[in-house]
Amino acid sequence: MGASSELGDFLKSRRAALRPEEVGITPHQTRRRVTGLRREELAMLANVSITHYTRLEQGRAAGVSDGLLEAIARTLRLTDDETVHLKDLARPAAASSRPAPTRATHASASARQLLAAMTDVPALILDRRNDVLAWNHLGHALLAGHLAPESPDTPATRPNVTRMLFLDQQYRKLYANWRDQAELAVAALRLVAGRHPDDRSLAELVGQLTMNCDEFASLWARHPVRTCTSGVKHLRHPLVGAMELSFENLLISGTSGQHLIAYTAEPGSPSEAALRLLGSVTASGAQDTSAVRHSITAPAGPASTAGGAARP
Repeated sequence: MGASSELGDFLKSRRAALRPEEVGITPHQTRRRVTGLRREELAMLANVSITHYTRLEQGRAAGVSDGLLEAIARTLRLTDDETVHLKDLARPAAASSRPAPTRATHASASARQLLAAMTDVPALILDRRNDVLAWNHLGHALLAGHLAPESPDTPATRPNVTRMLFLDQQYRKLYANWRDQAELAVAALRLVAGRHPDDRSLAELVGQLTMNCDEFASLWARHPVRTCTSGVKHLRHPLVGAMELSFENLLISGTSGQHLIAYTAEPGSPSEAALRLLGSVTASGAQDTSAVRHSITAPAGPASTAGGAARP
């Protein structure tokens, strides 16, 4: 993930996505060799010399200014996230010629205590690469009940939610809209990769996914960039069925990119009932999944409980 190569590929991908007609350029009748804007067209529109822009796209423009980058971003119609990513790639943090050794990270004792206190809310703590550092009982039951609860405790066995999304079939099946989740995961990972070009473990993760999953490789080659701090997940849980859960992605200050993700359901909704039932069933160690599903989908009656009346 060399910064120079990433910068050039990113700019080329955004040039290719912008048609001349969209920016007021009438193409000549002669056949164009590029699908989007040519370098010289972009340079003209951004009021940048073609030599300077070419050097930038080749990763050879040291000391490039904010003004120049913002002019290019406006011309390419980049989003705010994409503009930040462009600046990260154009001015990578100083790093040694060899990446620093990877050091395992851990969730703090206070963060773990917070997770444990969130008994009715599925939650987990991830590092910047999306390795799971810790999860509470309900977070484990919701997202990865097929894995050992203690798996985040040892760096060698830690789950990584991005890797699981592409390579773990049970985790993939959890998402009703898997394609949307995959695109978002790649876009978020691109943003992190731009900020940390010297992260060896991150580069290894990208390499592993690229080699082992054509879907990831195809998405990664498109250079999507997007941050995600909140939203809605549509899940199909193997025990309790369909759920629609809101999530918040909260950065933990004082860490190197650790963040806490918590999931909630709308009060009084079938999803809330399913989530509550998931907690009680997994806490009791019940294995009769057919009974669990029946208790959710059974029609409501006079004696029905809140959980029994729910329909996912």
